[in-house]
Amino acid sequence: MKKIMFVCHGNICRSPMAEYLLKYMVGRAGRESEFAIASAATSSEEIGNDIHPGTKRKLTHEGIPFERREAVQLRRDDYDDWDFFIGMDSMNVRNMLRIFGSDKQNKVRRLLDFTDSPGDIADPWYTGNFDATYDGIKRGCIALLKSL
Repeated sequence: MKKIMFVCHGNICRSPMAEYLLKYMVGRAGRESEFAIASAATSSEEIGNDIHPGTKRKLTHEGIPFERREAVQLRRDDYDDWDFFIGMDSMNVRNMLRIFGSDKQNKVRRLLDFTDSPGDIADPWYTGNFDATYDGIKRGCIALLKSL
């Protein structure tokens, strides 16, 4: 079983969007038993808060099921429990490395690094553009799934 943890700053916009999209994709492919998928934040700012309303609207619009959840913060001991930590941008990667202390097993990556157009996924908290964020996350999830 591959254990994938998506990570963003607050765990209310991008990482839960990626979590629920990948869960939907593996479900549609009949591969649920092959994966454990979750998400977390690098900061403590949103801990306990539900998914951002903009993320909920976009997932609903795309027909992707989700449930009420509370944002959680990534912890140092998560490193031993998960196979991949997929950050949405370079700052997420830096913060994950700070939390973990190192990445000796090369588990930390950016989502778009699995595509032929590596880069950061913009934070819709600041841009307000949940459509562009979803498009990037979808491209990344498709490429990630192909790589596994």
